[in-house]
Amino acid sequence: MLVPQPIRRARKVAAIGRQFARGRRFGQQLSEVVPSGDVTPTQLEAYFDALSEGPGVWKWRHYFDVYDRHFRKFVGRPVTVLEIGVYSGGSIEMWRSYLGPQARIIGVDIEPACTAYERPGVDIVIGDQGDPEFWSSFLPDLDGIDIVIDDGGHLFGQQITTLEALLPRLNPGGVYVCEDVHGEGNVFHAYMGGLQGNLHHWAQQEVGTDSVHETTPFQSSVHSVHVYPYVWVIEKNESRVDRLVAAKRGSRWQPFLEGIRVPGDGSGSAAPGASR
Repeated sequence: MLVPQPIRRARKVAAIGRQFARGRRFGQQLSEVVPSGDVTPTQLEAYFDALSEGPGVWKWRHYFDVYDRHFRKFVGRPVTVLEIGVYSGGSIEMWRSYLGPQARIIGVDIEPACTAYERPGVDIVIGDQGDPEFWSSFLPDLDGIDIVIDDGGHLFGQQITTLEALLPRLNPGGVYVCEDVHGEGNVFHAYMGGLQGNLHHWAQQEVGTDSVHETTPFQSSVHSVHVYPYVWVIEKNESRVDRLVAAKRGSRWQPFLEGIRVPGDGSGSAAPGASR
C-alpha cells in the first residue's frame, strides 16, 4: 500500500529526532581517553602568551589552533579581515602580527570609544551587528572580505543576522568564524545545523559511467562547514564548483571471479564479503 507523503514526511522527521537523541546520548556516554602529550604552540598562541601589557586579548586557548588551521593560507597576503567585537583592541594587534603588514583590519563595535584604535591599515566602524540596516549601510562601500571573525555580542540573533549579511560578501576562499557559541541548546547550533545541511543536497543523474549531481548555488560556493568546541567555521570555495561527480575507474567490480555465487542465483558458493 502506498503511504501518503505527509505520513512519510512525519515518519522521517520522527526518525531524525530519534537519531539526534541517540547521537547525543552516545556522545555523553563516550569514555574514550586520548593520551596526553606536548603540543607545540602556534604562532598565535605564542604571541598571546608573550603579552604582559598593552591592549588586552581574551580568548579560549583552543581557538588558536582553529585560527591557525584556517587562516594560515592568508599569512603575508593583502587580505581584508572584518572582526566584530573590538573590545580592548588587543586582537587587532594580534591579527596584524600574525597576518602581516599587508592585512587590512576592519573592526566593528557598538562602543563609540573604540574609534581610538584606528590607524593606517585599521578601520573602526561603529554599529549594531544585530541590525540588518547597519550592514546594509556599511557593506556597499566594502569591496570584499577574506576573513570574518564574529566575536561580538554572542546572542544568537546577532550571530544569525551577521552571518546572513556577511557570508554572501565573503571572497572566494574566504573563511567565516563565529566564536563563543556556548551550550548544547544554543539556538545558533540549530541554525547552523540547517545551514550546513545544504551541502548534502543530492539529485544524482548518470552521465556515462559517472554519477553526477549538478550543484546548488550553496554547494557551488561553500567548500565546507566545521564545528569545534564553541566555534563554527565556514570556508568558501576558491573557485565555483558546478558538479559533484562520483567517478568510476578500474575494470573489475565485485563479484568479479568466474563461478562466484551472486546472491539469489542458486549456485553453491558465495562471494567473499557478500551477504547471504
